[in-house]
Amino acid sequence: MDLCQFSRFLNEYQQGFIRFAYTYVHDRMAAEDIVIEAFTYYWDHKDKITDASNIPAYVLTTVKHKCIDYLRHEQVCRDASDELYQLYSWEISTRIATLENFEPSEVFTSDIQRLVDEALEKLPEQTRRAFTMSRYENKSHQEIATTLGITVKGVEFHISKATRLFREVLKDYLPSFLLYTLF
Repeated sequence: MDLCQFSRFLNEYQQGFIRFAYTYVHDRMAAEDIVIEAFTYYWDHKDKITDASNIPAYVLTTVKHKCIDYLRHEQVCRDASDELYQLYSWEISTRIATLENFEPSEVFTSDIQRLVDEALEKLPEQTRRAFTMSRYENKSHQEIATTLGITVKGVEFHISKATRLFREVLKDYLPSFLLYTLF
């Protein structure tokens, strides 16, 4: 088959082969590409084909195999996409569940409590005792003064000293701190 005969053959069968391929691949551009590839394959291998061969059947068989390859490739892509979608869905579900179970107050409460404990350790013994008796044991200033053997003004001084230290230590948490009103 010479180039002129091939051109007539292409013009005669191309649209029918494209319709055939489109029936299976459902993509006009892909169908056109498949048919062009099939004609190109035939042209590249025409010397190996006998004159007695049914050339349109040969090209249509090539179109058929290229359609099968295309569909298998699409299936692999779809399977991979489905697998990625399932993985992504699982990840999203996990993140949602994690966020639903997350309690910011617990994070801030534990951080604040750790800072308070560290600050309490830094306080002088008398100041620490006055503060803990006031805030944790709910004792009045008079009761603390009596227990520690100091004046009420002394108790106020120690509590004020402790409160200043806590304000400094908890300055980054002050808005949260106010929510929890630990002091």
